[in-house]
This record gives sequence, structure tokens and C-alpha cells, in this order.
Amino acid sequence: MSAVRRLGMGLAAVGRPAYINMGRSEGLPPERGVEDLRRATWDVLDAAYTAGVRWVDAARSYGKSEEFLGGWLAERGHRDVTVSSKWGYAYVGGWRMDADVHEVKEHSLKRFQEQYAESRRLLGDDLAIYQVHSLTEDSPLFSDKALRAALAEAFDDGVRLGFSTSGPRQAETVRKALDMEVGGRRLFSTVQSTWNVLEPSAGPALQEAHEGGVHVLVKEALANGRLAVQPPDPVQRVARQHGVGPDAVALAAVLDQPWADTVLIGAVSTAQLRSNLAALDLVLDESVHEALAPLSVPSARYWAERAALPWT
Repeated sequence: MSAVRRLGMGLAAVGRPAYINMGRSEGLPPERGVEDLRRATWDVLDAAYTAGVRWVDAARSYGKSEEFLGGWLAERGHRDVTVSSKWGYAYVGGWRMDADVHEVKEHSLKRFQEQYAESRRLLGDDLAIYQVHSLTEDSPLFSDKALRAALAEAFDDGVRLGFSTSGPRQAETVRKALDMEVGGRRLFSTVQSTWNVLEPSAGPALQEAHEGGVHVLVKEALANGRLAVQPPDPVQRVARQHGVGPDAVALAAVLDQPWADTVLIGAVSTAQLRSNLAALDLVLDESVHEALAPLSVPSARYWAERAALPWT
């Protein structure tokens, strides 16, 4: 697979007015009305498609990301884009920047049925992969047989099933979820997890998943923008040496992981996308990886710092 085909566009930061990604304000239009963000989404999708990107990832909780994506696909007529989306969180921000709560998580049969129907309405047959959003070890999914059966019915409907993970115990969740079966058949064929130079703890579990035939997607390669906006000194040094932005260095570090089948980028503008794409031409030798390795922090600390990021 070509390097650019390993990239996917994630719409978390452009499908709604507020999100926790640092640096998004510089790339978004001054006004964040629905039509403003629809145009911004279409612009970055057009640029990504032209560059060769053929995977787009959305979610029910990413504001109007599925609506924006479905409209773009219908207007452009692209039939070679893999579309993944997620259920489990509901967007409740009311298109406000100052909402007290922006999204609410619920892994229930009712939530799945409602959100699957809505995702199908907006994305139709373009929906290829439907993922449980932010699965953790204590999710009701692991004990709810009716929910698992409903997921299996979606698989029979022609949709591949996957899950994303969050929190300091991602590796444990990945292994537990990939052991899940319905009717003697493994339920999930894709996994989407956070991996970056600050939080690489899920790496061994993701490698196991990849080797077991599961398609691995990596999210938050830039640590919600922190590695681009506030890059640690080793990242800055490598970026200066190669004449690229720190975002390209962080992305290249992920692309160097052989188990990372699809690496999601969250650019909100064509300028950010161009900067991200520089990672494709960046070769990091072993000395660079050795210099970046000490940047990893304890998982609990990483996720606590992520939780403290403001919605802007």
C-alpha cells in the first residue's frame, strides 16, 4: 500500500464548532456556523482526495460530520472512499462553543439502534465500517448479549464492525474486545486506538491485532494538536533538521510503525493538510526514534492531561 493510502481523514475537529484539538482555531473560518464548517469540511476533503487519501472517519458525536461527509460523497460521486463512523457518543452541544456538555456516552442497545439508523440514513451504502466509540474494559457491551447480537446483525447487513479505545488501559481493552465472538465468529475486524510519541502504550496490543488480521487505525497521532502546537524539544529539533513542521515528525513516527494500517489526520484546513502530508516524504532513522522514545509519559498522566484540554 502506498504511503498516502495509509492516511485517513478524521472529522472530529471540523464537524462541530468546539473540540479539544489545539491549533484548530487558526485553521477554521472566523465564523463557525453550520454552512461555514460544511465548506471547511468539503475543502479539506477535496484536498485530501486530490492528494490520494481514500479513507474518511466520522462519528455520530462529531456534530454534523456524517451529514457533511454524506453530502460531499453524493456531490462528488466518489465511489472509492472507505467510510468509517462510530456510535456510542451523542452530540449534545447544540452547536454552541460554550456548551456545558458537548457529548454524552452510552453503550446501550437503544443507543446503537438509534445511531445506526441515523448513520445509515446519512451515509447509506457508503458506510463500510461501524465502530463502538471509545470502548473501555467496563463497557456494557461486554455483558449485554442483546447488544452484541444487534451488532452482529449489522455485520450481516454488510457493514464491518470495529471499535475505538480511550484511556490508560487501551491495550487491555483491545485484547479483551478482540476475543469477543458471536455465533463462533469474531465480532470485530478493525480497531482504532490512540498512539503517539507521548502515549505509545497500546503498541504491543495493536501489533498483535495487526498480526491477527485486524485492520489497525491510529487516532490522535498529534496528541490532539499538542505535538504540533507545543512540540517537545526533540520533535522541534528533528523538524528543523528536515525543514518540516513538528506535526510531520509526529505523524512520520506513527507511519513508521508497521502495524499501523491507517493513520488518521485531523486537519481542519488545506494548509494544515499540506503540513501533515510532509510526513510522507520524511524518513526517520533509528537515531531519531531513539531520541523520541524518552518522550513517552505514564498513560494515566497522558489521559489526565488530555481530559483537561478545553473545548475551543
